[in-house]
Amino acid sequence: MKGKKLILGVTGGIAAYKICDLASRLVKLGADLHVVMTEKAREFVAPLTFQALTGNPVWLDEFSLNGELTIPHVQLGEEADLLIIAPATANTIGKLANGIADNLVSSIALVHNKNILIAPAMNSNMYSHPAVQANLQTLKSRGVKIVEPGRGRLACGITGSGRLAEVGTIIAEIEELLFVPKNL
Repeated sequence: MKGKKLILGVTGGIAAYKICDLASRLVKLGADLHVVMTEKAREFVAPLTFQALTGNPVWLDEFSLNGELTIPHVQLGEEADLLIIAPATANTIGKLANGIADNLVSSIALVHNKNILIAPAMNSNMYSHPAVQANLQTLKSRGVKIVEPGRGRLACGITGSGRLAEVGTIIAEIEELLFVPKNL
């Protein structure tokens, strides 16, 4: 992943703690990784954790002054080779499907005109809800890569679908988007 600039949008779900491992592994693979966190994500993981793992300042909102960028959502969105949103909550998926840009993650998604990968993670009932499924279909129809969640014990105590995909699976999907030529 050397030479690849990746944006990792972390949203507010309990699976955010697993994204620390994802960030660490992407950096070890040579990615220039920049983390953007929603307000709710900061309830689960501190920005300092991602700063330590990536060596880059963490972006918290459109008004962050983390260096030279004057319009972070535009510059980050245009410069990145890939936007990864993990965990992708039902709320964020709905925003992305409907073009709502009310935080830095969703704003970058509207600007970014290259590959987007999302890894949903939520309660089984939420994941299977027709509105969430319709939003996922909308995103797929627009070329967004969805890393399907796994099945297992969820934070709510039940066992079912909605568990964040394994980090290795997410990395394999990232590598495919970045390095596998598309059949034309």
